[in-house]
Amino acid sequence: MSTTDTKTPSPLLSVAALLMSVAFLIMGNGLQLMLLPIRGELEGFSEFQIGLLGSGYFLGFVLGCLIGPKIIARAGHIRAFAALVAIASSVALGYPLAVDPILWVVLRLITGFCLSGLYLVVESWLNDRATNETRGTLFSVYVAITFTVIVLGQMTVTLFQPSSFILFSIGSILVSLAAVPVVMTRSTQPPPITFVRFRPVRLFQLSPAGAVSVFMIGLTTGAFWSLAPTFASRLSGSVTTAALFMSAAVLGGALAQWPVGKLSDTFDRRYVIIGLSAFAAFSGVVLSLMPALDILGLIVALLFGAGLLTSYAIATAHVFDYADRSEYVEVSAGLLLLNGLGSTLGPLIASFGMSVAGQQALFWVNAIIQILLIAFVVSRMRRRDTLSEAEKHNFDFATTAPVVMIGEDEEAVMMSDLVVEQPVEQAPEPEPAEAAPDPRGF
Repeated sequence: MSTTDTKTPSPLLSVAALLMSVAFLIMGNGLQLMLLPIRGELEGFSEFQIGLLGSGYFLGFVLGCLIGPKIIARAGHIRAFAALVAIASSVALGYPLAVDPILWVVLRLITGFCLSGLYLVVESWLNDRATNETRGTLFSVYVAITFTVIVLGQMTVTLFQPSSFILFSIGSILVSLAAVPVVMTRSTQPPPITFVRFRPVRLFQLSPAGAVSVFMIGLTTGAFWSLAPTFASRLSGSVTTAALFMSAAVLGGALAQWPVGKLSDTFDRRYVIIGLSAFAAFSGVVLSLMPALDILGLIVALLFGAGLLTSYAIATAHVFDYADRSEYVEVSAGLLLLNGLGSTLGPLIASFGMSVAGQQALFWVNAIIQILLIAFVVSRMRRRDTLSEAEKHNFDFATTAPVVMIGEDEEAVMMSDLVVEQPVEQAPEPEPAEAAPDPRGF
């Protein structure tokens, strides 16, 4: 028998079950992101109350980033994942049982908290399975799955009336199914989650343009995810068209992510940030002036998504260009926190504008924020020269992930002076005594 008969398992097969969990989880979340603003409008919620739903979610996400590692360290990755899935699934059924805006904000906060912890488990696990040779492939597939299943989740809202209980049940089912592949895994758990202290001032000193961009991009994307379904539903009068509108924007971001990232490797990333901001501002204004959402409107939505949903990855890549490897943990954690804070405030600002000036104000607020961002980045370009191509890190899909992953880089962790000693309560899961190795790793 030749040595070629024994093949090394594909890196994608080794995480196939985990990616399946991701698909169910994000599809269920995508359905709720689309359904709740529309259902809230049907129940008579004001623009500000619908904005609060989005702010509650992102605030919960930030809290999950701060507290989630302690939960995972205490219970282990698998048990923590199962517990958070159970809570998130139960919350999805709570909305139609008690239609009250304040209660819904609390439920959205809990959902954001759970999703943050679940992303953290998934991404730390993916990073643990990846090698330097396979990391780019694994996270490219991960990002592609994320965009795809968000679209599928959003389109699911068209299957039944938003006023019914069925869509909430589907959301709960999808989230629940995410637990099955992880709970049934036969592979060992990743190392304990790394605890990191935050130094936001240091992050600003490292790259003012990048840090401010990440925060302001959070303002715009948080407002978009929270309030765009309401805008599209009102303008079109159709839930199906609203779902197509959101899906077109997500598709635009997915298609543009990689080419825009590679473009930023060649040119000053700040020019790319300026271009994306200008593009998002202009296309958003065009959307606000449209009397109806027809085919042309969906095309403009696709272009808007290409400008808005790609900018975070470029801004984070710009910050990492100036970071030493010993600062990777701090940078990754700090950028996540800044973006989450911006995403929490964005829906409040945009919803206030919509309550005063009408639904079109969503994209006018976006344009104002984008213009302010452009002005700040231009001012920084006058004070700091660009880096050469050799000095920059190549664009990496890992920077687009919603939760800290670079903390799993053992060498970077050891070099960082911000890492808190990892707890030792977590014991490894025992392997079956005579189990044959699973070629997939799960």
